[in-house]
Formats: sequence, C-alpha cells, structure tokens
Amino acid sequence: MNTAVPGSFGDAVAAATARRRLVVQPRMGMSDPRVMREGLLATKHAAATTVGTISVDSYTRLDDLESATLAVLEGVDLNGYPLVTTGTDVTRAVLDGLQTPDFPVQVRHGSPVPQRIVVALIDAGIDATEGGPVSYCLPYGRFPLRDSVRNWAVATETLAAARGQGSRPHLETFGGCMMGQLCPPGLLVALSILEAMFFVQHGIGSVSLSYAQQTDADQDREAIRALRRLAGEYLPEVDWHIVLYAYMGVYPATRSGAEHMLDDATRLAVEEGAARLIVKTSAEAHRIPTVAENVAALERAARTAERCHFGHRPEVEDTGVEREARLFLDAVLSFGHDIGAALILAFAKGHLDIPYCLHPDNAGATRAFIDARGKLRWAATGALPIHRETTEEADLSSRGLLECLSYVRRKYDSAATIGAPGMTPAEPSLS
Repeated sequence: MNTAVPGSFGDAVAAATARRRLVVQPRMGMSDPRVMREGLLATKHAAATTVGTISVDSYTRLDDLESATLAVLEGVDLNGYPLVTTGTDVTRAVLDGLQTPDFPVQVRHGSPVPQRIVVALIDAGIDATEGGPVSYCLPYGRFPLRDSVRNWAVATETLAAARGQGSRPHLETFGGCMMGQLCPPGLLVALSILEAMFFVQHGIGSVSLSYAQQTDADQDREAIRALRRLAGEYLPEVDWHIVLYAYMGVYPATRSGAEHMLDDATRLAVEEGAARLIVKTSAEAHRIPTVAENVAALERAARTAERCHFGHRPEVEDTGVEREARLFLDAVLSFGHDIGAALILAFAKGHLDIPYCLHPDNAGATRAFIDARGKLRWAATGALPIHRETTEEADLSSRGLLECLSYVRRKYDSAATIGAPGMTPAEPSLS
C-alpha cells in the first residue's frame, strides 16, 4: 500500500494498517437523521477499528429526488439516507463532532447518476465515496453505459476538485463485486483495476480496489494477490489499498453459517493484507440488519482478526486468475488511453461481458459455473479475450444455475458448527 496524505480516508486506513489492525466497515443507511447519527456513533464506539458509512436510499440512487423528498415529507421509512434532499445543514449536524481523522465517513450509493450525490457529500464535509461507471450501471437496470461513463467522469472530477478545499478525496471501486456472485475472479480483478484507472484519469489520487469473497478461499487468495500486483503496476503514483467484501450472494440462512462465513472473510482479509473489510451480519439472509447486529458483526470480525496472522499467505495453486486479468486489461487498453471510451468499446465488442447480466449494453454471451472443487470457472466465453480452460461439463440449465447460486449457502449451513473444514469455530454471539 502506498503512502497516503495526512487527513484523508486513505490515511486513516493506512494508519490502521501500520498498526496491523484490520479496518471493518458496515453497510448502513437510515432515512431518519437522528437514527443515522446513532448508527454512526455505534459504529465509531464499537470494539473494533472502524470507519463510518452512510448508505443512500434507492430514490436518490436513481436521481428521483422528487420521490425522495415526498417520502421524507410523508414520514416514509426509506432503505437508506436521502442525502441530497435532506439538506446540508441536517447532514452536517449528523456528523457534528463525530467525523474525525481516525473515523472518516464514506457515502455508499449505487448510482449511475452520481453527480448530485457527490455535490451533496462534499457540501456536507465528506470526501469519500465509492462506485464506478461500469459497476454502478450494468447490474442495476437499463441505464445506458455510455451515459454512466459520462456521469461518472463529471462526478469524479467534481470530487477531485475538492482537493482545493484542503481534503484528499477518496474513491473506492465497486468493480470487484460485479453481480455479487458467479463472475470468475479474473474479470473482477480487471474491472477493479480499470475503474481505479478511470478515477485516477479524472483527477483522483486516493483509491481503494474492491474484491468480493467468492466460492473458494484459495481462488480468492490468488485473486487478491493478482489485484495487489496489478495495482502496483497500473497505479504506481497513487495512494491505494484493497477492500474485501464479505460474500455478496445468497447468504447462509443459519446464524452459525453466517458467522462462519464472516470469520472466513476476516481471515482472508488479514492473511492476504487487505486493509479494509465490508462486513455482513447474521441477519443478511432474512432482513435489513439492525444497528446492534451491525455492531456485533464488526466486533466479531475484529476479534477474529486479532487471532489471525497478518500477511500470512499460504501457497495456493495458480489457476490463471492473474493471466486472465492481464488479458482483459490488455484488450481494453488497446482501445486507447481514454479509459471510459475504452470500457464502452470493450463492452460493445464483447471483450468485457458479465455472466448472467441482463443489461442491454452487456453482450450476454458468457456463462460461468462452480466446478467440482468449488472454484468459479468459465463455461462459455463469447468474445472474451481468453480461452475456456476447463473440460468439465457445466450444467447451464435453470436448475444448474440455482444450484450454483445457493452453493455457498448450502456449504456453510450444512457444515458442522465446530471444526468444519476451512472454517473457524463459532464464538458465542454477543448480540
């Protein structure tokens, strides 16, 4: 990880890494400003090294500010914080005395139209957010990729301009989390690098590169190592760190399974040197978690991290993750130095193609499956610049797809509570 600038989001993470502390973070957003403040306070005072999160509501993500405003006026409980319509003074009051150099706050949203969100967070005194022109467009609807690229260029430059106000703006890629599941890691790694390069091209000097925990720990280790090496090559003058997301697909339905899943994500993050972990809770499979459940997950991850060996990297098989990622990067960058234009062209030609993504700008010619060892593999590669390297027969029926989608849930829910292979023993929950 490169050196960060004092006072930045990246600096807070770097300081924790220097102390060999994993930064843990919830995905938390409440529409009531008082409750949002309570959630941030609980996060800050958790027995863990944390950063804060304000997740934005769905109306605001879609730039439907009229509906967001109406919902607030009618007292409707939204699925996130209506940052743009709440007003700068209210959000500043939410953050008053709470946001500090060692507890920065990040705005999370999911928008292909992020311009007004970025202006609102800057006005509120926040300088960290996340997303990307591809990762916050293709999975979430039919918004044109070309428009998303243009919008993200404007928003990124707006955020970068906040440097003049004495801050060091930070952007986190969401490219390593595409669709949450069933996307082979070589493509996730490449998309994370490409979105980071896009941010840098539009003026950002501090980034984090995302990767989501997938179906096999060894393959995840291989992917994170590839992401680290490629970041060193493609982002040589940039402050960067790696952020790992606990599994984003169909989550274990049992408490024990969910806790084991988080334990494994934590161990993966610590041992592979990811600086930050986005946690999930034991309630994920059933409903939106409470503040108390989020805090319990943060503290569980912190306890697990303390028992792990920082930077301990066991040998893993080379299954070609880095080789694939490099082929994707070479293919996209061959279209020119403008990363946004190159991404649009790469999707148009099918050189980038997300499995099972129904967006009209995605070719839809690729398929993936989970092989007999639990690793994600390509079953159909369409026009991707890679070759399918497995001869294993994949079940691409609807039944086969459902089996793959529920693979991780079944793996963790069916495991023995104590001493299951590849899992850490469960601890008594404090929630």
